[in-house]
Amino acid sequence: MTNKVTKAIFPVAGLGTRFLPATKSIPKEIMTLVDRPLIQYAIDEARAAGIEEFIFVTSRGKGSLEDYFDRAPILEEDLKAKGKDKLLDILNATNMPSGAIAYVRQAKALGLGHAIYCASRLVGDEPFAVILPDDVIATEGKSCLQQMVDAYEETGGSMVACMEVPEDKASAYGILDVDSDAGRLAKVKAMVEKPAPGTQPSNLAVIGRYILTPDVLKNLGGFRKGAGGEIQLTDAIADEITQGRHVHGYRFEGTRYDCGSKAGYLQATVAFGLDRPELRGELMEFLQDIVSVKLAAE
Repeated sequence: MTNKVTKAIFPVAGLGTRFLPATKSIPKEIMTLVDRPLIQYAIDEARAAGIEEFIFVTSRGKGSLEDYFDRAPILEEDLKAKGKDKLLDILNATNMPSGAIAYVRQAKALGLGHAIYCASRLVGDEPFAVILPDDVIATEGKSCLQQMVDAYEETGGSMVACMEVPEDKASAYGILDVDSDAGRLAKVKAMVEKPAPGTQPSNLAVIGRYILTPDVLKNLGGFRKGAGGEIQLTDAIADEITQGRHVHGYRFEGTRYDCGSKAGYLQATVAFGLDRPELRGELMEFLQDIVSVKLAAE
């Protein structure tokens, strides 16, 4: 039997410099795909997986992120008065129960591992999930984290979501060294954060979904610096293997969009727009027209 995963950490302290100047005044996590901010997709995925407690690791300038999950009484009353019930339902879906969300500050940008460690007192001695809102994962059935929670009930230990990447992209990821492979699940014997080109043990890359044991927090407490001079979460998970505990990679069903990059964000916007029945026709027509014009101009 494994302990149920009911807590999730959302590291949202980053400055979003790749999206300047937009992120000069708004957190990157509030930027929208169609009509929902990135953070809402992450929250919805966590809810679907049974998460009950949501821990945000933030930094200065993230006040609007906190406000987003609060109630907006004036707006609610206005929608009620105008009989806009569908919009009111959409608005209510963004509200969170009192006490369900907690915020902790990361005072210095010392890496993802350090951000996770900042939440250690709120996690306590139980397994927890980590969701990186930059990674938006579209699925037709169960959400990525829900798939992982189901698999975790059989495996226990720590688990990372993974996907195959081109060899020339491997140096941008944490890469798994696989001991045995059973399709969806791969038993991991080592992990390397951002390996030098040509040295990666595989092309199986870690992406932004994790289920971790509290022992990972203890490993992070050593504040050991890794790639880029930062405290790397990958290193702390790799320590689990050397300490005799097992780690699995999980190949999820779905499509991952890297919304931490401009190209990935634009790709996600198009893909999610095309998935909306009320937008698909007009958007498809526009895309076909503009692609034809661009190709003709070359």
